[in-house]
Parts: sequence; C-alpha cells; structure tokens
Amino acid sequence: MKVLLKQDVENLGYAGEVRTVSDGFGRNYLIPKGLALLATPGTMKQAENWRIKAETHRAEVRREYEALSAKIQDVRLVFKARAGESGKLYGSITTAMVADQLNEVLGTEIDRRKVGVEPLRQLGEHKVVVRLSAEFHPELTAVIENEDETEIVAEPVAIAETVAVAETAVTEADEPADEVDEA
Repeated sequence: MKVLLKQDVENLGYAGEVRTVSDGFGRNYLIPKGLALLATPGTMKQAENWRIKAETHRAEVRREYEALSAKIQDVRLVFKARAGESGKLYGSITTAMVADQLNEVLGTEIDRRKVGVEPLRQLGEHKVVVRLSAEFHPELTAVIENEDETEIVAEPVAIAETVAVAETAVTEADEPADEVDEA
C-alpha cells in the first residue's frame, strides 16, 4: 500500500513523502492516527504543501532542540543513595528519577524513555544521554554520592554546634546573677 505522509513518522519518513508500507500498518495505524493518507492522484497534489509546512516545522523544532541541548549539557544532577563498601548501590538511580529531576531543573517535559539507557548502579560521576531527536543526543552529568558518608560527616558538626550553644547559654545565665549580687 502506498501512503502519503501528513506528518513526520519516526523510522518511516518525513511529511509529504510517499512511502510503501504494509496494508495493516497503513490501514490500522497510519491512516486512523492521521499520520498519512492513501496515495491517490488527488492527495499527491497536496504533497508539496505538506512538505513545505513540515520543513518549516522541522526548522523550528531544530532551533528549540539546539537551545535545549545546550542547556542539558550544562546540567549536573546530584543524587544521594546508599551503597556498599565497593561503591555499588543497594538500589539504583532509574532513568525516570533522572528525567524527573532534569524536568524539575529545566522546567521542561522530557519523556523518561528518552533519558538514558539503563539505571545507574555505581557511586561516582556518570554521563547520561538524552535522545531528543534523531540528530540531537546531548549528555548530562549525574553524580551519585553515598548517603551514609554525608550523614556521618554532618553529625559531629551538629553535635558540636549544640554543645557550643548550650555552653553560651549557661555562661550568659551566670553573668547577670553575679552582677545582681554586687549591686
């Protein structure tokens, strides 16, 4: 079956092109979804108009993806997770977690299926690929830190601050009492 594509279809072609597809794919998917029309002489006259519209749309999307790619490459996401002595995580940092944090940082709506390939399971710095389109694959940096190490370091500081505050309060309470006795 020959169809005229109304929109760009990934792994098939661009809008305005005529493609030969299986009957079932054309009849059950492309035509009902409005992605294509049956290639007849009447629809072939519309092909040039769709091609022009699609080229301007692709140029617009390309500019947006270039700007977004530059932003993504500058992103550095930090995750805290529990890990064993060898640096292997007890769980993992999933692509959905990376996508959620990326969307929060950039204020975008990037689909989680386009972020990364597999979950991150090791402490350290990782490069994660974001597949925006066929030609744009920016990488962001994901850093996974051990959750336990930061807690151990933070506890002595918190205890020291508490002791210093308590000593200051005791000293201040003693000083005014001495002045009252002298007066």
